[in-house]
Amino acid sequence: MGLGSTAKKIQSLSDRAEAMYKQVQKLQQRITGLEEEMDETHETVTRMDHQLTEQRALLLAMAEEQGINGEEILADAAIEEAELEETADAENAKNTENTESSGESATNSNATTEATAGDTTVE
Repeated sequence: MGLGSTAKKIQSLSDRAEAMYKQVQKLQQRITGLEEEMDETHETVTRMDHQLTEQRALLLAMAEEQGINGEEILADAAIEEAELEETADAENAKNTENTESSGESATNSNATTEATAGDTTVE
């Protein structure tokens, strides 16, 4: 009887090991696929960055031909963008602070309710 039980345990371990091996193979395939996608995305981003640089140079040259200071326009736009980001960051911080404080209020309220409910006993 001991050998039969041992054989069942070994078969069970073998089945689990095979299932885990299949899972590992699937994970390896997923990782390989993700790596390929990441490489493709990197190439796309690099290509787009190069195209953007070319377009920026072209626009600056066109602006210069028209007597427009393109660098000044870009600097002003960068300042405006930074100010907008700063405002958005401040709002996000405020919202996070409000969410955290309301979560604490809810927790304190629940604790008070539970404490009050625990005080009422029927004798």
